[in-house]
Amino acid sequence: MFEINAALLSRSRLFRFEPLTDKAIRTILNHALTDKKRGYGESAIEVDEDALDHLVRVANGDSRTALHALELAVLTTDPDSDGVIHIDRSVAEESIQEKVLQYDKNGDNHYDTVSAFIKSMRGSDPNATLYWLAKMIAAGEDPKFIARRIFIHAAEDVGLADPNAILIANTAVTAVTFIGMPEARIPLAEAALYVATAPKSNAVISGIDEALAVVKNEKTGEVPIHLRDAHYKGAAKLGHGKGYLYPHDFEDGYVPQDYLPGKLHSKHFYHPSPRGYERTVQKRLDYFAERDKKKR
Repeated sequence: MFEINAALLSRSRLFRFEPLTDKAIRTILNHALTDKKRGYGESAIEVDEDALDHLVRVANGDSRTALHALELAVLTTDPDSDGVIHIDRSVAEESIQEKVLQYDKNGDNHYDTVSAFIKSMRGSDPNATLYWLAKMIAAGEDPKFIARRIFIHAAEDVGLADPNAILIANTAVTAVTFIGMPEARIPLAEAALYVATAPKSNAVISGIDEALAVVKNEKTGEVPIHLRDAHYKGAAKLGHGKGYLYPHDFEDGYVPQDYLPGKLHSKHFYHPSPRGYERTVQKRLDYFAERDKKKR
């Protein structure tokens, strides 16, 4: 990190340099291959498309990296019997010192790798989780995309079995934006490992999906009178809020009363798993159920 003091900054003109697009890098490489004065236009050079793709991808927006790699590839490759220097993918890999991973951000392998990462977290395998995470990082996957997947599955596959999982996943999302790569690989790994090793429960997603299905298919679902807003003028005359019991006025902050529409009186959407924090949740719900029985 560095900084420029205010006095110098006020007398300076600042220019922000952004990474070049893949299209721009490819254009620069093609110019280098065809330019007769400053490039290899006078030389017999053939570059395979997948080799060019590799140089573009690994350059990561830096034209100097791409050009240096192309130059090294040309200088270290012997001409064939026809005097042509042929640069294939293996030569490109050696010239830029990075192997091509079987990972296409828009292809099947991308989705297969993401799927393997997600299923490894869900399946509680920390080693496989790190492997697939590393493969995505090494292939240049957007770290924000990775962080989003961890966040989603902290809620979907862990849920209230360990409420800290979503908090740690959220911290990883923040870290990706705040510190960027390559350092963000560490909080990404930490969050992914936390999700992978946490107790599992899909009670949250199952519960909300079941509730949504009921809401979409129900004909009526009016709010019970005692739960309606009673703050506006005239609400009391309509009976809104009448009979509502304020839980904090009762033992343990709980009082038996109906919160669902009449037809759904005994409906249960949330079914806690017997794992992690949800064991505690279930004990509390069992206690409330006993209180409800005593009321009846």
